[in-house]
Amino acid sequence: MKLDQIINQPVIETERFDLRPLRRSDKGLIELYWSDERVARMTTSIPHPLPPGLVEGFIARAMSDDRNEDVWAMDGTKSGGSELKGLISLNRLDRDQSEVGYWVAPIYWNTGLASEAVEALVQANPLGSNAMFASVFQDNPASARVLIHCGFEYLGDAESFSVARDTTVPTWTYSRKH
Repeated sequence: MKLDQIINQPVIETERFDLRPLRRSDKGLIELYWSDERVARMTTSIPHPLPPGLVEGFIARAMSDDRNEDVWAMDGTKSGGSELKGLISLNRLDRDQSEVGYWVAPIYWNTGLASEAVEALVQANPLGSNAMFASVFQDNPASARVLIHCGFEYLGDAESFSVARDTTVPTWTYSRKH
């Protein structure tokens, strides 16, 4: 894995794809995938239906120098694939910790893409985190398997509000120490 610094956020290379910082041209594909209720329902923050202007604001925050979350596109162009297959992010927490978040476009589900992206991000550890956390909705066991496969350990049950579902949803929380 090779790291190249671009706009104070590294590009993280894997064999099949690169994790690269967002760019404005990602707007169309992000809107396409975020408009899919299957994607929105498995996140805490993506509303369904998707309101106008939300993606532009998200991209602007992701490209801001004073952001508290680094977001990478899963870019498959190096292997002839789509330039955006999903997103993965690290949210800065206190005490040198971070929280991993990710989603993959439904067309790429069950291809190992999420596991490969999470593992690449964990190995690169671009924020120098001592520990990483992640939570998944309990009705998304595939996402829980991704975390376990990548060395995350179960911490416990909790709940988080899902904007798309307009309700609180039970979650499983995981951590991985560095």
